[in-house]
Amino acid sequence: MATRTKAARSTAVKAGKAAAEARTNPYVQRLIEDPELRDNLRDAIDSARHAYKRMHNGKPPTKALMEDKKLQRDLRDATSSLREAADQIRGKRRKRHWGRRLLMLGVVATAAILIVSEDARKSLLDKLFGAEEEFEYTSTTTPS
Repeated sequence: MATRTKAARSTAVKAGKAAAEARTNPYVQRLIEDPELRDNLRDAIDSARHAYKRMHNGKPPTKALMEDKKLQRDLRDATSSLREAADQIRGKRRKRHWGRRLLMLGVVATAAILIVSEDARKSLLDKLFGAEEEFEYTSTTTPS
């Protein structure tokens, strides 16, 4: 279908140039190729939509922000999804802190062992504070 006016032809040319530039844009390519990025963006949009609906339920926005826990959760979900999407679109991957996780696992396992096992508690206390001395009390007074 041929365009009829000069303005329509000009708009069609501009749209064609924009489409060609979009095809070569690395951000658009990453959006097209990465399903996890699309999921994060979709989650962010859905959470923001739910938050917007909860904001306009008749309460003043300040009161809704301060008191509505569901609204706060939706906003938190939207921001975390947007943050992950932004990191993905920039090509950043989150660093995995294996050392921190391993240390935390060790602390939790040690706490569980100390809670469950009385022998482990006694041996730990003996190592930290020294062995308990056996003390036997004998009275110096005699009953009358």
